[in-house]
Amino acid sequence: MSAAEGPLVVGVDSSTQSTKALVVDAGTGEIVASGQAPHTVSAGAGRESDPRQWWDALHEALRQCGEAAREAAAVSIGGQQHGLVTLDEHGEPVRPALLWNDVRSAPQARRLTEELGGAKFWAERTGSVPAASFTVTKWAWLAENEPEALRATKAVRLPHDYLTERLTGEGTTDRGDASGTGWWASATEGYDEEILARVGLDPALLPRVVRPGEIAGTVRDTHGLPFAKGTLVAGGTGDNAAAALGLGLRPGTPVLSLGTSGTVYAVSKHRPADPTGTVAGFADAHGDWLPLACTLNCTLAVDRLAALLGLDREAVEPTADLTLLPYLDGERTPNLPNASGLLHGLRHDTTAGQLLQAAYDGAVHSLLGALDLVLDEDADPSAPLLLIGGGARGTAWQQTVRRLSGRPVQIPEAKELVALGAAAQAAGLLTGEDPAAVARRWNTARGPVLEAVERDDATLARIAGVLSDAAPLLERSTHTG
Repeated sequence: MSAAEGPLVVGVDSSTQSTKALVVDAGTGEIVASGQAPHTVSAGAGRESDPRQWWDALHEALRQCGEAAREAAAVSIGGQQHGLVTLDEHGEPVRPALLWNDVRSAPQARRLTEELGGAKFWAERTGSVPAASFTVTKWAWLAENEPEALRATKAVRLPHDYLTERLTGEGTTDRGDASGTGWWASATEGYDEEILARVGLDPALLPRVVRPGEIAGTVRDTHGLPFAKGTLVAGGTGDNAAAALGLGLRPGTPVLSLGTSGTVYAVSKHRPADPTGTVAGFADAHGDWLPLACTLNCTLAVDRLAALLGLDREAVEPTADLTLLPYLDGERTPNLPNASGLLHGLRHDTTAGQLLQAAYDGAVHSLLGALDLVLDEDADPSAPLLLIGGGARGTAWQQTVRRLSGRPVQIPEAKELVALGAAAQAAGLLTGEDPAAVARRWNTARGPVLEAVERDDATLARIAGVLSDAAPLLERSTHTG
């Protein structure tokens, strides 16, 4: 390890499938140590995880960081959004956490929307229309299906809140992650008492929302972690807001993230309120807004198709008349939580490689359609699209995004942007800087730019046509179960 030019900080990404920890030089942005440990997600009717394994994974990830973690002056946690963590009077989980991609609460999402003012009410009040991913719908599902668990719950947290609280002993969250619950009012930046009353959630069970740049607390007990007592703990945030910090985003710069889910977002100075529900009006972690659209099916769905076909994920072949809507886990954009995949145009001469390319096309089509709604009118349409996430390194993903967007594509070299964003947040506590400015100083968005190619309007139109024609079938599947 080279001599640090500034104090060391730790940034954590507690994602759906693993926890990653980075020890970063706050002066230069150099990653001096890293670690990673996996999580288990249930494969049954829902998607659940025991929060205690996130804590265990944090221990292991930090252990892998070695002595560097012991020198950290501050730490921050970035975590998967929306998950419902219910704790008992001793701070122990009442049941496994309901994760963002658990869509069992789709009926509750529809009912809450209809019974409490409609989509326009929710968009104006919270910035978003309830979807099965949102925490408020999961709480409503729990109330209907597991009333005993509800009665045992003495605190309600999000995934990043849970880990931060175990570090500090104080229940806190931040505006970025709180804005994804469905019970945080974006207009007033506080919990919405009317919505909480409607779902029977006592606001006393919720964490305090810390302000951007505010210290959430200090490490109260090391619990075997390498931190010293008194180490500063930042407020943390949700994964997308952390990645935005990690990129040092300025307003109007478009981002397309290719992970288990796919997301498109951009920082905005304007509070979003989309009554169609396509764009979630999230807050960011430093005082602005982060309009975002998310699809459930992205790299995981394409990789599943590749596995079914016995192909490497890069083994694509051009296709002219094949359409695949890869809604293997239902879908959030478009809002079809119980839909399944749909294939159109299959013929005797169709190849496996063409099927795989059609899966890529279907996934990217959904994201680019949402991107048009995410960006402000004054955003530069020729600006490079920042491509991040696990899929961003894949040639097939890169070429599909270029072909269907018609935009130049920039691929930041930095890989762990959520953890880097958390580290920048921790560094900001020490230097007094805006964390996004810290990340820009670290030059985290640096990376090659792939030139724009002519947009493939024919493929976009074909997919849109199939989606429109199949809408009645997909809608029927959405209202079953």
